[in-house]
Amino acid sequence: MPKKIRLGILGGGGDSLIGVLHRVAAFINDNYEITGAVFNPDHDANLAFAKEIDIPLNRIYKDFDTLVEEELKLPEDERIQVCSILTPNFLHYPMAKKLLDNGFSVICEKPMTTNLEEAKDLQKSHERAGTVFALTHTYTGYPMVRQMREMIKSGALGKIHKVDAVYYQGWINTIIHDKEKRSSVWRLDPKKAGISSCMADIGVHAFNMIEYTTGLKVNELLCDFNYLYEDNQMDVDGTVLIRLGDHVKGVIRGSQVATGEENGLAISIYGEKGAFRWEQERPNFLYKLSDTEPTQIYKPGHAYNSELSLDGTKLPAGHPEGIFDSMANIYKGVAKAIRGQEYNSGEFPTMTDGVRGMNFIEATVDSHKNGNTWIALEN
Repeated sequence: MPKKIRLGILGGGGDSLIGVLHRVAAFINDNYEITGAVFNPDHDANLAFAKEIDIPLNRIYKDFDTLVEEELKLPEDERIQVCSILTPNFLHYPMAKKLLDNGFSVICEKPMTTNLEEAKDLQKSHERAGTVFALTHTYTGYPMVRQMREMIKSGALGKIHKVDAVYYQGWINTIIHDKEKRSSVWRLDPKKAGISSCMADIGVHAFNMIEYTTGLKVNELLCDFNYLYEDNQMDVDGTVLIRLGDHVKGVIRGSQVATGEENGLAISIYGEKGAFRWEQERPNFLYKLSDTEPTQIYKPGHAYNSELSLDGTKLPAGHPEGIFDSMANIYKGVAKAIRGQEYNSGEFPTMTDGVRGMNFIEATVDSHKNGNTWIALEN
């Protein structure tokens, strides 16, 4: 077993859902050890959390700048190799840029930045650094999503002509209808979340899922948002029409106010030979639909699956795996890249996906503000 990769963590302390997801994912395949961290901007809380999860305190730093400064003083074979950025959106860009400029690899939560200009600048830093950058579009790590990608690549659907991706949640209902609450949540604060809430948080996952599985690029889009209240500056619901090429159309539907919905990401892809359907809340079932044959169901762990799918399956068929395993597969791919091992391009989303995602988010905002007009995405 190669020596474990030295991992730094920024954010994700306390009861953070994303924090425990990343920590568990990093440990699942025995590739990483948490070496240093800034879990919380309050240093007392930072130290207390490190004690709670039994991380040595000698490299729990008071702030991000101190982490970078002190780690660079250490010999290269002792310092942190890769940092996971789990902070609110507005910190992603400055943290990732400083890490890349100082030779660290980066695993970053999405959206990668708060605007497209930052994303392009970060891409330049990454090109200069030559280190590894991964964006955690977590759902690309599911074995059946990877199976769908590989089957589409091999021509299972023939020419694709229709895509439909939806991501519905209802969690913001408890906040949005209370004026005081909606004024105090960071996801509804443009200074912290950026220009979008719904599309930047979940709609971009649906966008990424389309491009990841089909291999096609969204060329143009038309968007209609719902803000629900006049004083709310951030979208909490939206519908996006998309064009992916000649005679290839689709729709992305995203909502944080879909009452009763939990984490309803789903995708359907229709081609001349058949169709695929996959749902995040039932991730172990990939449905292949046909006009001429019975519906087929693909499940993880079977020999009929692709190498990429099987590489992301840790248990025999019939043993359910979930969101922790999906994120772990991304961390596994990053470990291969850091070690210079061979890996499939579908093992983790990259800087390119981050730039594409910000292009999508900005285009949806521009489309809505311009009166629901078609906006071209950069290629």
